[in-house]
Amino acid sequence: MPVINIAVLVSGSGSNLQALLDAWKNGVFGSGADTFGKISLVISDRKGAYALERAVNAGVPAVVAEPDKNLPKELRRQELSDRILDIALAHKTDLLVLAGFLSILSGKLIGQYSGRIINLHPALLPKFGGDGMYGEHVHRAVIEAGEKESGCTVHFVDAGTDTGAILLQRRVPVLPGDTPDTLERRIRWEEHLAIVEATAKIAGRLHEHMERTGGIK
Repeated sequence: MPVINIAVLVSGSGSNLQALLDAWKNGVFGSGADTFGKISLVISDRKGAYALERAVNAGVPAVVAEPDKNLPKELRRQELSDRILDIALAHKTDLLVLAGFLSILSGKLIGQYSGRIINLHPALLPKFGGDGMYGEHVHRAVIEAGEKESGCTVHFVDAGTDTGAILLQRRVPVLPGDTPDTLERRIRWEEHLAIVEATAKIAGRLHEHMERTGGIK
C-alpha cells in the first residue's frame, strides 16, 4: 500500500509540528497495513529552531535550509525555494505542510507541488494575511482592528502570500482585555487541531488518488 510522505516546514519552537508527530504516533494517519501517511522529513529555515530537536526526538530526519541573507528579497525567496524543492524531491516527499514556516516560497516549487502544499496561518483569511502578517503582528492587528473573533486558517499555497484556496478554519472569540499574547495562546490550541485535520485530509486524498492511478498526480 502506498504511503504519503509528509514533510513539515518550520521556523520556531514547533508546537504544531509536535501536534503532527503526536497524531502520526497515535494513528491519525493510519496504522500498520492501513497507514496512509507518515511524517518523513522536517525542514527548518532557522538553524536554532527547537522544532529540529522535536524531529530528532521523534526519529524523523531534519534538514536546515536557511535563506541566503546576502541576496535581494525576491532572489532570496527563489533560491531558498529551489533548494527546498531539491530536498523534497530527494526525500520523495508527496506533501509539504508549512507549520509556522516564516519564509515565503515561490517559483518552480509552487508549480511542482501545486495542490500538495498547505500552510497554517494564525488568522481568519482573507483578513490579516500577506507580507509581514505573522506571529504577534497578526494578533496585534486583529485586536487593534476591533475584531470580535479570530482563529486560524489552513489553505493551499499558491504564487501569492496567504492567497490560496482555504481548506478549513477554526475560530475563537477576541475577549475584552486581550493582548497579542493571550489571543495567540487561545488560537494555538485550535492551530494544533486544524493542522492535524487538514494534513490528514489531504494525505488521505493523495493516498486514494495514488491507489487509483498509481501516481501522485
